[in-house]
Amino acid sequence: MSTLDQTRLNLIHKYWNAANYLTVGQIYLQSNPLLKEPLRPEQIKPRLLGHWGTSPGLSFIYAHLNRLIQDNDIDMIYLAGPGHGGPAILANVYLEGTYSEIYPEVSEDTQGIQRLFRQFSTPGGVPSHVSVPTPGSIHEGGELGYVLTHAFGAAFDNPDLIVAAVVGDGEAETGPLEGSWKGIDFLNPIRDGAVLPILHLNGYKISGPTVLGRESDERVKMLLTGHGYDVHFLEGDDPMQMHLAFAELLDTCYAKIRSYQEDARANGFKGRPNWPMIVLRTPKGWTGPKEVDGLPIEGTFRAHQVPVAEVKTNPDHLKILQDWMLSYKPGELFDENGRLHPEIAALAPKGKRRMGANPHANGGKLLVELDIPPFTDYAIEVKKPATERHESTRQIGKMMRDIFTRNKEQQNFRLFCPDETNSNRLGDVFTVENRTSMEPTISIDDHVSPFGRVMEVLSEHLCHGWLEGYLLTGRHGLFATYEAFALISASMTVQHTKWLEEGIKLPWRVPISSLNILLTSTAWRNDHNGFSHQGPGLSAHLPATGRELPALGRRSLFPQPQLRESDRDRQAAAAPMAHDGGGRRALHTRPVDLALGEQRRKFRAGRGAGLCGRYPDAGDRGGGVVAA
Repeated sequence: MSTLDQTRLNLIHKYWNAANYLTVGQIYLQSNPLLKEPLRPEQIKPRLLGHWGTSPGLSFIYAHLNRLIQDNDIDMIYLAGPGHGGPAILANVYLEGTYSEIYPEVSEDTQGIQRLFRQFSTPGGVPSHVSVPTPGSIHEGGELGYVLTHAFGAAFDNPDLIVAAVVGDGEAETGPLEGSWKGIDFLNPIRDGAVLPILHLNGYKISGPTVLGRESDERVKMLLTGHGYDVHFLEGDDPMQMHLAFAELLDTCYAKIRSYQEDARANGFKGRPNWPMIVLRTPKGWTGPKEVDGLPIEGTFRAHQVPVAEVKTNPDHLKILQDWMLSYKPGELFDENGRLHPEIAALAPKGKRRMGANPHANGGKLLVELDIPPFTDYAIEVKKPATERHESTRQIGKMMRDIFTRNKEQQNFRLFCPDETNSNRLGDVFTVENRTSMEPTISIDDHVSPFGRVMEVLSEHLCHGWLEGYLLTGRHGLFATYEAFALISASMTVQHTKWLEEGIKLPWRVPISSLNILLTSTAWRNDHNGFSHQGPGLSAHLPATGRELPALGRRSLFPQPQLRESDRDRQAAAAPMAHDGGGRRALHTRPVDLALGEQRRKFRAGRGAGLCGRYPDAGDRGGGVVAA
């Protein structure tokens, strides 16, 4: 049970009020940030952009996680799934002091608050979603569906980390999110951290109800318990009652997480725990205007974006906005200079325990380089062109086998593959590693273990998202998939590349390891699967991304394994070691004739293109062109 006394409860409420006040200010105001005078139309932004509806719930959760971190010294990061909850997270990282440390021009005073307001959703400013410039963020909220897969990726091999993942009820309707609940089937309580999903049901999307928002608690519980969760419900709209109840619920969930971990780490793995999660029902646009022009706002879809729209031209709307902002009592939150009162500011954790300053959310700070063997260890001797046949990916499998072995102590490399590791000719990894599963194993299983590091799940979205979360928190990995099915997660590849493109521009973002995608079963060698498995389109998605930074999207096409290894050496991209980039490598899985020995392939890879002499049996067909 929470030891939250009335004094601390009141301070948490004020902290939440401060976050809500700053959120509304970002959407509406360009001057008069603390309402020291009555609002005038010219103090309103010329164009109103932003999303209010989800924001008070996000801030409510953030304020209470701060208290939980303080009381228990927790290593925790916060992932905001609701797409455009940006102003809420910006408000909270500003209140905790992280934002002003990174961006000193947004100072902790009246002038800094005004700058925070003016830059929001403004050309040359910051986006309306939780994006790359937002401290503490590893999750781009602009495209929905990936918060849980990123959260589990972050938790793998981070035994002390708890990832609070807020799932919006609009996001919960997406296919990738529906598939992500099964992440607990791959989460080991001994070596991994924990994910605390918080399904925030405020009932509405942009213009209508959500599926789970309209479902009964009983049916929502059936869905989530079926995935293996211990589901805890909380619903209400009275702030003071909800503060106390949510604090107690977080204490309960945290105690369960630690008990599962402590038992497994002391007594050994006994099976997958029923990890706790929270279903939180609060009104959309909570604490905002109840009604505008005779229409209900709070608790409806009308609170989704800008709930009072005509504040520059309609005096009644301007008064509604002023009364709304004054309801948070800014004079009790900020002093005459615009600084948060010390007793309220003291509710934020200190230093690296602040969720905006946690190094796991700036993974390059924690990055340990991989120990990668020389590529020449996997060279294939070719005494005479076109007299031997070998599979390109077989050599990569051997190399990854040795990467696993050489990095066993640091435990910072994983292979992600949708049930195709053997089919992709990467099976040599199973001489040293296993497939990961927390489910019971039986005698006929082939290399399945709760301690495996090969992540096989028949979902390109999960493989891609887990790898992203793993990389963004400072580790290394590779995603291998059939070329045609890489298009399933192609939008994720593009979004991650956009993240890297923006992150490179921020000096405080430390470079992370590259996102490596191995495309196999290529269109040109897919005779056994046919037309359905032919789709060489992933590379076509990438040229528009990284226009000014082409290294973000390196692509390599290899007709034979020898050129693949030379390219890896030539780019200094033993791929997992490259920083802040994305590598795609397309290879056949079927045997091919080898035309080049080691010295000649190095020459060809260095030149980039070259004319191949005829094979011994080429007849009159002439030569071909090799591009590396």
